[in-house]
Amino acid sequence: MGYVDIHSHVLYGLDDGAETREESVQMLELAVRSGTTDIVATPHANGRYRFAPHLIAEQIAELSAGTELRIYPGCDFHLQFDNIEDAVAHPEKYTINHKGYLLVEFPDVGFFTETDAILGRLLDGGMVPIVTHPERNRELRRHLDDIARWVQIGCYVQVTAGSYTGTFGKGARQTANELMHRGLTHFVASDAHDVQFRSPSLLEAYTLLADEWGEDLIRPLFVENPRAVLTGAAVDFELPPTSVRRRKWYQFW
Repeated sequence: MGYVDIHSHVLYGLDDGAETREESVQMLELAVRSGTTDIVATPHANGRYRFAPHLIAEQIAELSAGTELRIYPGCDFHLQFDNIEDAVAHPEKYTINHKGYLLVEFPDVGFFTETDAILGRLLDGGMVPIVTHPERNRELRRHLDDIARWVQIGCYVQVTAGSYTGTFGKGARQTANELMHRGLTHFVASDAHDVQFRSPSLLEAYTLLADEWGEDLIRPLFVENPRAVLTGAAVDFELPPTSVRRRKWYQFW
């Protein structure tokens, strides 16, 4: 078994992830030692960091020559107007391995009232949004029913491995566990930025979750589901009926 990591910042000098080639190499080596066989390089695509597909392709070719790890292109797609317009016009530009799946990142603060329409537009454009690390977003933590609705219309959810192990604090851990209980977790990825604090290792989270839930349930989140993303295949998943909780009448007021 080899883990497939669909969210990482292992390419150097492109965003707030690896700063140097040496750091990229160290991150890739750690990923291999920890059991990862495939990793997607997903530099930020937002107003702060220019998304440069040609640089991504060049670095992947360069770094692949020195590792047994298979590296694929992608991005951490920020939901902002110009990004959305460009993605609809050029869907393969931003998607993982130029297939159909797109990592989408929400702002750290704030919540779009028109989110359903935005996600629907991406879906209509041939992309399948994967909502990244909602457990780390204070606003999204309060909207798990909305996340369940987005899953119902065809989106998926990726939780960060470090959220289960406590890297991002109590709130993120509690929400990560709640997403598991409600069947709203489809992928666990590293979102690695370095080798020390936000490393590319998935081993600790896999071991912890497998002990609690059993390997039959956990393995797909680390292996089969993310591998389907690499090829653009369908993810084998059925939303449990308990994922969307009915609100009591007084909660509507």
